[in-house]
Amino acid sequence: MEPIFSVGIRSLWDELRHMPAGGVWWLNIDRREDAITLLNQTIASQNSHAKTAIITMGAQAKDIVKLDGDHGPKKVNLFNMPNSQNSLNFLRRDLMCNINPENYFFILLGADNVWENISAEELCKWLLNISKWTQRYKCTFLFLNVGNNSDKQRSLLVSEHRILNGLASLRYQGDIHHYDIAFWCNEKGVSARQQLDVRWTNNGWQRVETTETVVQPRSDEKQILSHIAVLEGAPPFSEYWQTFDTNEALFQAARTAQVATVIFLLSQNNQIDSLARQIHALRRQRGSALKIIVRENTASLRTTDERLLLGCGATLVISWNAPLSRSLMMIESVQGTQFSRHVPEDINILIDQMQPLKLRGYQPWDVFCRAISSLMDNALLPQDGKGVMVALRPVPGYRSEQALTLCHTNRLGDIVTLSDNRVVLFLSFCRINDLDTALRHIFPLPVGDIFSNRMVWYEDSQIAAEIVQMQAMNPEKWVKPLAVSVEISEARNVKRGGEIVRRVPVPVTLLKASKGERAQ
Repeated sequence: MEPIFSVGIRSLWDELRHMPAGGVWWLNIDRREDAITLLNQTIASQNSHAKTAIITMGAQAKDIVKLDGDHGPKKVNLFNMPNSQNSLNFLRRDLMCNINPENYFFILLGADNVWENISAEELCKWLLNISKWTQRYKCTFLFLNVGNNSDKQRSLLVSEHRILNGLASLRYQGDIHHYDIAFWCNEKGVSARQQLDVRWTNNGWQRVETTETVVQPRSDEKQILSHIAVLEGAPPFSEYWQTFDTNEALFQAARTAQVATVIFLLSQNNQIDSLARQIHALRRQRGSALKIIVRENTASLRTTDERLLLGCGATLVISWNAPLSRSLMMIESVQGTQFSRHVPEDINILIDQMQPLKLRGYQPWDVFCRAISSLMDNALLPQDGKGVMVALRPVPGYRSEQALTLCHTNRLGDIVTLSDNRVVLFLSFCRINDLDTALRHIFPLPVGDIFSNRMVWYEDSQIAAEIVQMQAMNPEKWVKPLAVSVEISEARNVKRGGEIVRRVPVPVTLLKASKGERAQ
């Protein structure tokens, strides 16, 4: 009897969990730590006699695999492979040099964004060869694809059901994960277009049980609760409009609404935190049928602030320069819609991850790389909109440490580092077409007079690939900035009794000299 293996999410039903011999399954996973925990729980989910082999790409398997003493197979074969296309092409041959693959369960943990520079044709050809190999030797192959650009592979592979038996994605959403199954074929049948919520706990990956949605009455469907300033002095347009003088009063009234439209007013940037918490509370408590709109009456919203409000549950954000007539049309356009995005239970998760970089200015090379890497792994931020990274090389005769003294980053999230005679800048949430404007604000002199050339990365995949290369750089090549601030500070102070004491300025009065004194 041919063996049947299982994905490491035990609470899934068999139709979405089983992987019989003779097939290939593909899982896209946003974060590497999630892939590692799923790998280990998948191993623990097999029976004690299962033939299991783990292959890790670009890493040591013994450092990743953590066996459960009470569950899983008695013996697990560990293999390491280089992060290269050739190692993928020769994978089947190398495995057969070591073991007989018949009735084996192979799990390959890929390197981050391993398919980034491999064409779609080569990927499909590789999968076709793996599929024929698993059918010939009656074995099962599970590929864990780690990367922040998994949608590209998903779009490509969703139609490859002839060579793939299963395609799914595990997406990080703050305090929960979406397990999105495009299709899954096994001895129980075929399942497609399934989306489940799962969560990592001390007991492993578990499916989140959700109660059936209670149908809400539509008695307040036409009701519009609005801040009075949204109308710009005009009277309420119908008997369904109800106005309030403050956002707090509006929030209290909206706590009992079910399907109504709620319109908050934003006039200052310091209102964003309280407004975000109000929107989050309404969305979590009142459900997805409520329409929550934010109307901006003065230019106060930054891009990150708007993303935060939308992430907290706002249906729509109306810009300050939209006239009243246009605003009314936008309000009308969301009637009858349902809010479909996931909103985490803890708003602090949203605040931390919508504005993730709490750094500014110069950072050591390793701190810089870690910060950008964590930003690229943030699934709550938009794809290819997290910022721009630019490497600037000074003109001949000018050192990077000297160029750094001219770099003045004022925005939180804009960080800079030095290495190999380059100044590397990351401008958080900057668009590529605004790069020149941003550099003019950062450097007091024309950029062309300070630097001879530059390299720019603005897509998430480009930035992530460059960060991987930067992290591999030898620490001996790291460069420290000039200690200008320390020298200036010591020059302005004096030592008294072995301690540095700041000088106190003394006023001096200049007396006007008489004619006789000037003559002398």
